[in-house]
Amino acid sequence: MPVRSRELDKIDRKILRILQEEGRISFTELGERVGLSTSPCTERVRRLEREGVITGYHARLDPHQVGAGLLVFVEISLAYKSGDIFEDFRAAALKLPNVLECHLVSGDFDYLIKLRISEMASYRKLLGTTLLALPHVRESKSYIVMEEAKETLSLPIPERGGREPRLQKP
Repeated sequence: MPVRSRELDKIDRKILRILQEEGRISFTELGERVGLSTSPCTERVRRLEREGVITGYHARLDPHQVGAGLLVFVEISLAYKSGDIFEDFRAAALKLPNVLECHLVSGDFDYLIKLRISEMASYRKLLGTTLLALPHVRESKSYIVMEEAKETLSLPIPERGGREPRLQKP
């Protein structure tokens, strides 16, 4: 992973905020909104890409439109705990196309998985034939999402330095 050679300045942070919300904005419009001409704006974005601050651009899809309307979180407990066991599980979980996220966590279980499927019958099948068959799985606990109150890929960008933005009151 490339290492950033300098701190993000005010313009860099503004560029990042805008690109998170409008990834297809033109360099001309982006430059106008951050107070730069097109060339310096383009060079800043390219530098942020080279340094690994910007890691990619993605189309956000409506999961219901592509047959993935059911969101499920699954806690997975493994039978044993070791580096090799964790790696076996992780490698197998990465191959599952329905798995959106897989996190090794602390607490009462080992992994938290976020996945999307079409319907409950599909989830029952996936759980029985695939998730519980992953290496070293001892047990699972599922949470079916009834309402998605908030889901975003946008990260909060600190105003300056490393300080987090202030929380806004609802």
